Amino acid sequence: MTAEMELSGLLGLLLLLHAPQIRATQGILHAVDGGSNSAKDYCITYNSSWTTLPTSYTNALYYKLENLTSAWLCSESEVPVVSLKDKAVVVMVGNCSILDKAVIAQSRNAKMLLVASKEGLPRPTDNRSGYESLTIPIAYVKYGDIVDMAQDVGRNINVTMYSPAPPLFDYSMLVIFLISVFTVALGGYWSGVSELEDLRPSQNTGENEGGKKKDDNVTFTSFTVILFVVICCVMLLLLYFFYKWLVYVIICVFCLASALSMFNCLSALIQYIPYGRCRYVMGIVSCFSKSAEVRLVFLAAFCVAVSVTWAVFRNEDRWIWILQDILGIAFCLNFIKTLRMPNFKACVILLGLLLLYDVFFVFITPFITKNGQSIMIEVAAGPSGSSEKLPVVIRVPRLEYSAVKLCVMPFSLLGFGDIIVPGLLVAYCRRFDVRFTSSSTYYISCTIGYAVGMILTLVILIVLNMGQPALLYLVPCTLLASSLVAWRRKEMKKFWNGGCYEIMDQTDNNVSEENIIRGEEQEEP
Repeated sequence: MTAEMELSGLLGLLLLLHAPQIRATQGILHAVDGGSNSAKDYCITYNSSWTTLPTSYTNALYYKLENLTSAWLCSESEVPVVSLKDKAVVVMVGNCSILDKAVIAQSRNAKMLLVASKEGLPRPTDNRSGYESLTIPIAYVKYGDIVDMAQDVGRNINVTMYSPAPPLFDYSMLVIFLISVFTVALGGYWSGVSELEDLRPSQNTGENEGGKKKDDNVTFTSFTVILFVVICCVMLLLLYFFYKWLVYVIICVFCLASALSMFNCLSALIQYIPYGRCRYVMGIVSCFSKSAEVRLVFLAAFCVAVSVTWAVFRNEDRWIWILQDILGIAFCLNFIKTLRMPNFKACVILLGLLLLYDVFFVFITPFITKNGQSIMIEVAAGPSGSSEKLPVVIRVPRLEYSAVKLCVMPFSLLGFGDIIVPGLLVAYCRRFDVRFTSSSTYYISCTIGYAVGMILTLVILIVLNMGQPALLYLVPCTLLASSLVAWRRKEMKKFWNGGCYEIMDQTDNNVSEENIIRGEEQEEP
């Protein structure tokens, strides 16, 4: 097994397009200085079942802010002498329920209650039974924001709360679409190039000119496909129960595999550059009785540096997503090129089983788990309170303005599995074209099918406004596209059985040797 295959088993191929990073309980506190009209927005959290906020502050009602962060407001004795009538009151969290604080504030005719927290923003989840008479809006705000408000906005502060609806379409979805289609198409094409190299007669007894052996690629059989899916299920369950330990194992393996994948991708490009090959005297670095080009040594150092940089700054959401996407694209490309399917039958088994795997862990497991959350979403988003996320997605920050940008940096996400799994079918189509046709019909058709499946996924995502298991749409579209081409060309039997790669790899060299021997016998007098 290659490092890429081991990593894929550990990842469990998390196949969600969007992780649940946008919370319905996040909103905006809009603060305005009554004298200078300077304004600033701050993040708040609220319970949408308790409080309904407008989508804009344009026609919202403003209330004068009364800062009571020196009090808990848990009893009538803590109510200050100042009047709270028609004001927005801010108090400190703790000592009693947020609803008890709201009862006291409302009894003094306050119009809004803000509860300041020094430890992040909690979510109002208290049981409201017995507090049905409460009508004032309630929200959590950061204590640091209250201090900042007095410095940046002014002393005579008026506030209102609102929660703008997130846009149905965000341009980050278009970027995700382009990245996924590009990676699948390029990975399939690279797989075809590798197939052409394997079909050429070897010049150096088992090695090509670039020094790469023919057995670099790994071929799946029907049995290993089933075993692969079983490993995915087991690893996903292990991540669900032991996330806080295994997440660091995944991070380490991702660093190693992505650095290796990036090196393989870039070294394939460097081979076409006629400069810097340096193979004599100063141009060779000897190691373990083997020689290596200096440029490849520097390339390896560069790839390791990129991977280590990502590992060190992996929680810097503002910019580290760029490195994660680069490493992720390289990983997917190398995986698609390295792992090849022997026939269409194996492709159907793999895609079909992973589709069932995806649907089960997304839609069925909520009826099994105690908290009613799907295992797939729980693992993809990470347990609450965990700052570490699995590096198994392409991430693009959402480009449209929304309330959550003040709280967290929201991303559109695409799981590596949504690229790799259909990409293996696209790669098989390309290899089939190389071996049995003189065109790229299967490859182009399957790539178009993948693009159509991605568009369908995005449309359903926008309509339902919730994360979707992308394989639910990608698998039927890619399988149908390639099947229709095979049926139309009357090549379904050949396409289904494929090139029997596991047999060809063993017999190609034997055939070549037999041809050489026959040629030598004919030359003898």
